[in-house]
Amino acid sequence: MGKIDPLDKYNSMRDFAKTAEPKGEIARGEGRKFIVQKHDATRLHWDFRIEVDGVLKSWAVTRGPSLDPAEKRLAVRTEDHPMSYASFEGTIPPGEYGGGTVMLWDEGEWAPVPGKSAKDLEKGHLHFVLQGERMRGEWLLIRLRPRGKEKRENWLLRKIEDDAAGATDALVETGLTSIRTGRTMQEIAEGVKPGKPAARRKTSPRPAMKAAPKFREPQLATLVDAVPSGNGWLHEMKYDGYRALIAVGKGGAKVFTRTGLDWTEKFAGIAKAAAGLAVGSALIDGEVVAFKDGKPDFSTLQEALSAGRGELSFFGFDLLEQDGEDLSKLPQLERKERLRAVLAGADPRLIFSEHVLGAGEKLFEAMCREGHEGIVSKRADAPYRGTRTKSWLKVKCTRRQEFVIIGWSASSAAGRGFRSLLLGLNEGGELRYAGKVGTGFDTATSHALRAKLDKLARKSPPVDVPREAARGAHWVTPKLVAEVAFAEFTAENVVRHASFLGLREDKPAEQVVVENAAKAPDAPESDVKISNRDRVIFPDSNVTKGDLADYYAAVAPILLPWVTHRPISLVRCPQGRAKHCFFQKHDAGSLGEHVKQVDIKEKDGSVEPYLWVDDIDGVLTCVQMGTIEFHGWGSRVEDVEKADRVVFDLDPDEGLDFERVKSAAADLKRHLADLGLTSFAMLSGGKGVHVVVPLVPQAEWPAVKSFADRFARALAQAEPDRFTANLKKIDRKGKIFIDYLRNQRGSTAVLPYVARARPGAPVAVPVGWTELRDIATPQLFSVRDADALIERSTSRALKGWGQAEQVLPDI
Repeated sequence: MGKIDPLDKYNSMRDFAKTAEPKGEIARGEGRKFIVQKHDATRLHWDFRIEVDGVLKSWAVTRGPSLDPAEKRLAVRTEDHPMSYASFEGTIPPGEYGGGTVMLWDEGEWAPVPGKSAKDLEKGHLHFVLQGERMRGEWLLIRLRPRGKEKRENWLLRKIEDDAAGATDALVETGLTSIRTGRTMQEIAEGVKPGKPAARRKTSPRPAMKAAPKFREPQLATLVDAVPSGNGWLHEMKYDGYRALIAVGKGGAKVFTRTGLDWTEKFAGIAKAAAGLAVGSALIDGEVVAFKDGKPDFSTLQEALSAGRGELSFFGFDLLEQDGEDLSKLPQLERKERLRAVLAGADPRLIFSEHVLGAGEKLFEAMCREGHEGIVSKRADAPYRGTRTKSWLKVKCTRRQEFVIIGWSASSAAGRGFRSLLLGLNEGGELRYAGKVGTGFDTATSHALRAKLDKLARKSPPVDVPREAARGAHWVTPKLVAEVAFAEFTAENVVRHASFLGLREDKPAEQVVVENAAKAPDAPESDVKISNRDRVIFPDSNVTKGDLADYYAAVAPILLPWVTHRPISLVRCPQGRAKHCFFQKHDAGSLGEHVKQVDIKEKDGSVEPYLWVDDIDGVLTCVQMGTIEFHGWGSRVEDVEKADRVVFDLDPDEGLDFERVKSAAADLKRHLADLGLTSFAMLSGGKGVHVVVPLVPQAEWPAVKSFADRFARALAQAEPDRFTANLKKIDRKGKIFIDYLRNQRGSTAVLPYVARARPGAPVAVPVGWTELRDIATPQLFSVRDADALIERSTSRALKGWGQAEQVLPDI
């Protein structure tokens, strides 16, 4: 009896005279390819396939893969597919098996986690790691027990908690175009050929390459004794590696150490990965690390560099320049969100450094509990400064720092090792003895270090050393720098319970000084003083002017990235929201030094000064002058003629319930997705929902207005009983007005986290599409909820909210 061909079933189900799908043949070799195909057949699903034994083992994931570890997606096992199917994209004729549109949605490599193998599939489970363009990190497939007369195997696909985890439907909501051809499902169905004008990628084309930025002095953190409190700080893990700046531009990428040394050759893999970023130029600050047991480990990094091999990764935590624009004056949080967009979809070796806002003590406790070095806390509203500052603070779980090696003591064992290293520190302009370190070396490390020490041998000690410590010592010229962990400095000012971690080649010996932890600073205060704090401006909820100012100060970290650096209009209510309120968009300086002006030409040729702010002092100055609401242009002051977003405001007629608004918003999301556009939802704090479409700022206002107009009117024509695009009140009865008029030069829309001049002091709040399904009102949050808004801003549901590199399609 012959061996059964695993592709017999695949071949028997298809008529290859009618379908363009490839005929099934088993491939040779043991590759680890995986692909995902978005498949609009009887029902929309995503076909997940992994290479095993020369075929693609396949599952149909009904709602698509989810990045949320709490979300288990049904994955129905289907027939094995040939390896040639990995490049199939197109349409399967109606009436044929699987008839419908197929998009190549993701591809990459898979591998079982250590200790597991593909044979685990026979046992009903598979724990594996993906490195694709969209799906990354650890995943799990588990077979369910069969029920009744089920003919197919039902499995569950679930994400494992790691750095790649995210919002529930983030993948299917943002992955809207083919990774191979850039076409949407609609374009594939219509037979648009790859490369034709109508075939347009969701992501913008790579900007024209510019000269790579020059090295800048990096910002350094001040060591403190406790985590700073308050919502004004964002907190990151302190990575146990080498600080590095990556400059990307014409000719590729260069990697610099914190002192400006060009280490591109040492970090060749990182440089190669960075060269592929979809930017014209960029200067990225971060840390190069090597992992051991899933954690960054300095000793492992040292071993990898010494051996000239080993997988290195780069955690990016700041973006100083992009496409010729200096970003250093922007708030810290805005720079990070810009960086998030740059690293989205990048080579897996380039990782965005996640953070939390507020609650730094909890992160610190978790990092110490899991054996990490500590955390770095950063003022969320601060600019980047190339020096050591108190707007970046570091808090360490255990004491560790650099020391200069001044000598060594011989080991009693035979060989070329040593028993301990003698250490020094610069103090008051002179080098002093700082103790010994005698642990943390393995044989290979001690032999390699001994070879370096022998080349620096000298006859006399470079500093005064106590007689007991100097007995039997061998001295070296003080050039090598060691990273050492230790418990404390003793009364004699030498280290106690020290352990060697590795050599640091990125810092010269003369810069090695003792790091003393300063007292953690209090929360930053604004220079703006609020008068009449007790004046009630929301009489229905007893919210005062002081309450409103405190709200804006508290949410500054999450507010400023959206409010700063764009022309704004103010809704001023000097006597409170129930009294006379008015819009203000011009100013000749009466609002003071903290509120800026940008000159913009009007239609009649005149030039008027429009308002903008760049920090919390500017926001609070406006509040002091009676401002409640901030509305912004859809462009930035750096180039007011190029839109960076489209906003559709869904405004329901009186009497329509919020369920109908949510349904309408979800339908707008779906129609925009058909065009290859990712969109995001925001509760307006009024009656409706804003659907926000971020853009690469390259389209000018006439094109943006035309797109928004045609899109809104097409929906109104398709469902005239449900939507209207007409501004007239008489045409809105029983309908939802799709307000597209905010997408023209000079028009504004309320900005995220801005308070509204409405009963209850509600605020406009970003929400995830999955969250929106269960929200009962567009006024879910008020100015009393600052802490809750800060906490949820870094939640999985809002990860990457409002960030998408995309351009307008031709419709």
